[in-house]
Amino acid sequence: MPQQQYTTFIPLLLFLVVMYFLIYRPQATQARRRREMLGKLREGDRVLTVGGLHATILDVKEETLTLELAPNVKVKADRGAVQAVRGRQSKPA
Repeated sequence: MPQQQYTTFIPLLLFLVVMYFLIYRPQATQARRRREMLGKLREGDRVLTVGGLHATILDVKEETLTLELAPNVKVKADRGAVQAVRGRQSKPA
């Protein structure tokens, strides 16, 4: 009887292993890459915000950034509002 009980858990165990490799692991890797990207933000980086705005970082504080959207158009944004880094300006403005 114990042998039969173990065989009933094999599909459940297999399902959990597949879910780990298909869902949890890629999501954890993506979150780690985002944390690293947000931690490496510097003045002069060209970024894309989650709102779709392209900007250049003028100043970096603990959790806030000063972004320049266009010449003489500056806004403050949360560090988490950055979706992607698009490059680096040759000379910070």
